[in-house]
Amino acid sequence: MQAVQKKKPGTSTASRIGLSIFTILFVLMIVAPFVWLLLAAFKSGKELYTMPVQILPSSFNLQNFQDAFTVQPLMQYIINSIVVAVGGTLIIIIISCLVSFSLARTQIKGKRLVLLMLLSISLLPPVTILNPIYLMMSNLKMMNTTYGLALVLVAIELPTAAWYMMSFFQTIPDALEESAMIDGASVVTIFVRILMPLVAPGVFTVSIMTFIAVWNNYLFASVLNPSKKARTVTVALTMYAGETTTPWNTIAAAAIVACVPLVIMVLICQKRIVSGMVDGAVKG
Repeated sequence: MQAVQKKKPGTSTASRIGLSIFTILFVLMIVAPFVWLLLAAFKSGKELYTMPVQILPSSFNLQNFQDAFTVQPLMQYIINSIVVAVGGTLIIIIISCLVSFSLARTQIKGKRLVLLMLLSISLLPPVTILNPIYLMMSNLKMMNTTYGLALVLVAIELPTAAWYMMSFFQTIPDALEESAMIDGASVVTIFVRILMPLVAPGVFTVSIMTFIAVWNNYLFASVLNPSKKARTVTVALTMYAGETTTPWNTIAAAAIVACVPLVIMVLICQKRIVSGMVDGAVKG
């Protein structure tokens, strides 16, 4: 007697078509603003306001990109953002790995309180601590400096990074550390030579997420680094507007240039990001 095979849910033609339509609409919703921004970067000022809407530019010229670098020192702003983002990300990753290892692997007093404080700080609206940070940075003479802004963003993004990294350390079985201790390995050796290679996908994932968060920060960058020499690229995008006119096509070109480092980094590290998210979602 042949066993009756049960049809798996969600394999019908109607469900596949519905899922495909939903996926296409979701992708279009995400991609459409970026495509519109890219097309606007090649349009003239007149074409942006043409009615009915002109989707494609009449000619793909690079004048808007040239204006983006000549009207404002865009390259200097990009360099400032790279210094802040790279320096802040390195500090965050080093500290978050140490903190998350300590919280995930050791039984210390007040551990739950520390975790609660990390969660509370990560959920706190940044604008609520803007005033005390401004006063502190002003008193320390660290206004309009890339390292000062980087340290502030380290304090802002560190709790979230530590939470993510702790989940990766928790996926590693305790037996690995116990075996290494039996062989005479120290805590430092276990951390550097055994655990860190295993959580490398998680480090890449958290690094990319942290880099993007630091790079895109506008609130603290606009308040702490208002001078032209220390301005970051996210703040610089608002400097193109004049008193009576706003060159949206030039702003679009500058925004495309500002997105290039992020897009390149994500494309290069795409596989590691996906594997890191999967590893962090499943506990061993």
